[in-house]
Amino acid sequence: MTSNSRKSDTGLGTLTRGLGWLSVGLGVPPLLRPADVTRAIGVGGGPKHQLLARFVGGRELVSAAGLLGPLAGSAWIWTRVAGDAMDLTALGLALRRHNGKGLHRTLGATAAVAGITAVDVYAAIRQLRAARTGTGVELTASTTVGKFPDEVYDYWRRLDQLPTFMAHVDEVRVEGNTRSHWRVSAPFGRRVEWDAEITEDVPARRLGWTSIDGAKVRNSGVVRFSPAPRNQGTEVHVTLSYRVPGGKLGEALARWAGENPRQQLDDDLRRFKQVLETGEVVRSEGAPWGKRARKEFPQRPAQPLTEKEVIDLTSVSSRNEVQA
Repeated sequence: MTSNSRKSDTGLGTLTRGLGWLSVGLGVPPLLRPADVTRAIGVGGGPKHQLLARFVGGRELVSAAGLLGPLAGSAWIWTRVAGDAMDLTALGLALRRHNGKGLHRTLGATAAVAGITAVDVYAAIRQLRAARTGTGVELTASTTVGKFPDEVYDYWRRLDQLPTFMAHVDEVRVEGNTRSHWRVSAPFGRRVEWDAEITEDVPARRLGWTSIDGAKVRNSGVVRFSPAPRNQGTEVHVTLSYRVPGGKLGEALARWAGENPRQQLDDDLRRFKQVLETGEVVRSEGAPWGKRARKEFPQRPAQPLTEKEVIDLTSVSSRNEVQA
């Protein structure tokens, strides 16, 4: 079974990382050579100026650590904006008290900081908008089920059966041939509900759906069913796309709370395979309740196949050989 994910707003992520590396570039010189930096911007190399330069360098490196770290977000970018305001204020005071020597360098430094401030404000506003609408996430996973494609498709197509193997889906209420209502457990004990509509339905091959406008968690997905090589059952490929409320911070907190969506999808497909092949979710002797906190699935200990299961699997293999 394999899975991976792809974040959609790559442009914003690239911009955030770029600002992080910019902070590194702006932070190191004032810490190592403060006198040279202050003279380069035309404000002299006195002790007070050097102390201020070191402070600015340290602040930039702190911002860099935040922007390049796992919880990069709007808070760190607004920290840069606040620092920019401090720098512009300091440069403005320096211009008012300037003796004229090296004035062009101070004006150039002020213009450069103003430009950086504009970029920081733009990035901060984009990050805030992303946090409000959520961060786009795409997950993919696959597994092989020892059943024929039509049988695997039929089980998934009965949407009200999805909670039998999807851990966080509490209920799917079918409201028509293509419409359904979903009730899902979200991180930190929350509940989320939305309406969805089937957008693609090719029996034994493909099933796609999307949430209807107004859903708190916008999402869509597609499941593809294809014969496995050497007639070994059915390959099931799932792609899910949705937006995480709260942006990167919300996703990181969810992972911290044990709600990793990548692992969830892999686990759901593992249970789907077990339900189709054995009729129930199998657990190990070392985990008698599965997820103890939730006790979400009726499970039995792992054990050798029963005589009936062996006969069923042999029957599937024989049918595949006949079809071949």
